[in-house]
Amino acid sequence: MRVHAYAAPAAAEPLAPTIIERRDVGPNDVLIEVEYAGICHSDIHTVNGDWGPQPYPLVPGHEIVGIVTEVGAAVTRHQVGDRVGVGCMVNACGECANCRNGDEQYCLDGMVPTYGGVDRDGTVTQGGYSTHVVVDAGFVLSVPEGIDPAAAAPLLCAGITTYSPLRRWGAGPGKKVAVVGLGGLGHMAVKIAHAMGAEVTVLSQSLKKQEDGLRLGADHYHATGDPDTFERLAGRFDLIVNTVSARIDLDAYLGLLAVDGTLVNVGAPAEPLSLNVFSLIGARRSYAGSMIGGIAETQEMLNFCAEHRIGADVELISADQINEAYRRVLASDVRYRFVIDTATLG
Repeated sequence: MRVHAYAAPAAAEPLAPTIIERRDVGPNDVLIEVEYAGICHSDIHTVNGDWGPQPYPLVPGHEIVGIVTEVGAAVTRHQVGDRVGVGCMVNACGECANCRNGDEQYCLDGMVPTYGGVDRDGTVTQGGYSTHVVVDAGFVLSVPEGIDPAAAAPLLCAGITTYSPLRRWGAGPGKKVAVVGLGGLGHMAVKIAHAMGAEVTVLSQSLKKQEDGLRLGADHYHATGDPDTFERLAGRFDLIVNTVSARIDLDAYLGLLAVDGTLVNVGAPAEPLSLNVFSLIGARRSYAGSMIGGIAETQEMLNFCAEHRIGADVELISADQINEAYRRVLASDVRYRFVIDTATLG
């Protein structure tokens, strides 16, 4: 099946319209007509080669919402006409201990990313900046009613990336949670932590987004550009979720944790970070990382967001605005996620 798409022809080159080939629908596959595809900062890192060489030309996009138009003979979970989503992975071995535990994202054989990976049939995966995708049914999520489909697209990455650590480390009533950065990931972390019942603080470089942060559900908002902030908030938080993809002073942020507090990194900077071990052992603190969630947890997140009427704050764009959207993401000029209307692809 030949479909319209937007692809990066080479590292750091503008994305351009193209035609790609999708595989035939197999017994366990679902064909999805894509309605919306979110733009994630990871897309930009990947197509620019920040995280290593890529199999160009490459179609990005792992925040996909669309309508099922065909199912394989063995598929029972999804039917033609269903609204569904696809996130950051489209396959895994299904047999290792991590897959059996519902942590397909940590598949010991390597999960298959939605784009730039090698699928089980040997083909290179191409992402959601396209009119159609064919995906193994086990990696297709149901998008519940009650979420605007355009606002649901970023939940497939930004939503689960923040929901998973908030859930794992116990964000809820009586817990003090800080979110570092108020961007695509950060604004979802604020919404979800607030819905979980935590006391939420935003830590941002300046106060320019303070009004937004409070509107989204934060109880407090502090500027990290003010050195007094780290003194005033020392030892305050049970959990800090760092959403920024840039170098930060880990020791300074670890100093904001209470005894047994945890700093979780979900942002993925291209350069290494370092810390002083005494920032950990002085108060039995932990430093952790987290990467999306398994399929069952992602469905749980979608259901939670539908129940609490949570969607991403999005700016809907046409396909010919993708390259400008990339420039604006890098300039932090979006509130808070670009979503492509894929009907404009061709």
